[in-house]
Amino acid sequence: MEPHGPRESPPWEGSSLPGAWSSSALGQAFSQILHQFAGQESRRGKARSAALEDLAALLEAKECDRLFEGSDASLRGMPEMLGQVAKALGKYAAPAEEPEGRGDRHPDVAEKAAAVALLFLKLLRKVEAAKNSLVYPAWKTSLRPLAGPIYVFAVTHSLEQPWTSPRSQEVAGQVLALLLQVTECGSVAGFLHGENEDEKGRFTAIMGLLKPDLNKDSWKNNPATKYVFSWTLQKVTRPWLSQHLERTLPPSLLISDDYQTENKILGVHCLHHIVLNVPAADLLQYNRAQVLYHALFNHLYAREHHLIQAVLLCLLDLFPILEKAQHWKGDGARPTTHCDEVLQLILTHMEPEHRLLLRRTYSRNLPAFVKRLGILTVRHLKRLERVIIGYLEVYDGPEEEARLKILETLKLLLQYTWPRVSCRLVVLLKALLKLICDVARDSSLTPECVKSALLEEATDCLILLDRCASGRVKGLLAKIPRSCEDSQVGNCIRRVQQLSEGAPCDTT
Repeated sequence: MEPHGPRESPPWEGSSLPGAWSSSALGQAFSQILHQFAGQESRRGKARSAALEDLAALLEAKECDRLFEGSDASLRGMPEMLGQVAKALGKYAAPAEEPEGRGDRHPDVAEKAAAVALLFLKLLRKVEAAKNSLVYPAWKTSLRPLAGPIYVFAVTHSLEQPWTSPRSQEVAGQVLALLLQVTECGSVAGFLHGENEDEKGRFTAIMGLLKPDLNKDSWKNNPATKYVFSWTLQKVTRPWLSQHLERTLPPSLLISDDYQTENKILGVHCLHHIVLNVPAADLLQYNRAQVLYHALFNHLYAREHHLIQAVLLCLLDLFPILEKAQHWKGDGARPTTHCDEVLQLILTHMEPEHRLLLRRTYSRNLPAFVKRLGILTVRHLKRLERVIIGYLEVYDGPEEEARLKILETLKLLLQYTWPRVSCRLVVLLKALLKLICDVARDSSLTPECVKSALLEEATDCLILLDRCASGRVKGLLAKIPRSCEDSQVGNCIRRVQQLSEGAPCDTT
């Protein structure tokens, strides 16, 4: 490699007094710094390091105070140049595209970020000092092109990521805090959507900066972009988010459609935030809600439990919006809904599923689907019966989350579909009694509080089952307490006999 030539002297060197610097000299100085950041690849590392040193020296000069005071008409174009410098600094400290292999993927990013953060702190302190100047407060105009790039940099490096270190996170957090102070915003949300109705906010500008890195060809070039977008999106809520739907929905769908599970989950969380914070009318317009539904439904074929959990929670909040577009006139059977379609697929996956984490995830969300459908759950009663009986037979570990949630589902099912329960009395009764006996004899590491919860839930199910069957359960259990040697089983049976009433179960 050829040795680098001697470093060019900054244009301000040779001036004996800072006051001798002209406006053109300041402009030339920042222009040269930008040129150093955009130098040829072979010299880029050394040139950029030199540019950081030059910029630090330039910001230390008192002459730079004029940039934010508005006292010099010849400096009116400087804020835009400073914005370009801020973008160049953010790009310099940005993490590179992640390689396929593991290892130390971002070795120098944290060190670069800490150095750039110190420069941004100096720059923001200049703006803060200009706010107290007696001269016309042009600092707001000067800050406008700076705020977006500085915000993107601060969020990129203040979160815990593979390219950050405790030091870089600390100084980046200081940059974000000082940025909010300078812009007179009480929170990041206020910074993005405006502190009041008259203030426009900066979310549009932030999305404009992120947009080039959020298309299908470039969104993986900078691994930080997706996290900055997601974190920023979560800060903008109802009613402000609806006006930015066209900017936020496509990137969210793009990220969720990736092959990596981590990106899928991140994208689904973004979609969930949109569903919660955008009015139903806006989501139904242009068939957006259907697009969301099909994007989420396709993820249900995945086998990653974290992804399934995120998708099911999002779908449960999307169902009410989708149902607004359906009109039932009451002159026939109710049409099947999207909730029916999802529940049918979930039950199909639950029956043969043997992985505990997925079984727990499905069971955790099953009660919400039964509540959502109500009496219409009878459409899925046969398959629900098989799933409930099968899951009650399998030990689920010390916390017994799956079996507890299945018992909760059964209680809801007995309440909503009680007219159809009597023909399934024997099958359900055997399953519940077998569960009670298994729990009572369990000598594993299951805590006593979990065993008590299982016995209590199973007993409640027996009481509901007896009411749905007009007291037949109480008659079938009459002889058990006399021959039962286990006190826990006997107590459960006696409780059923004492609390059961022969009245039919009411729909709720």
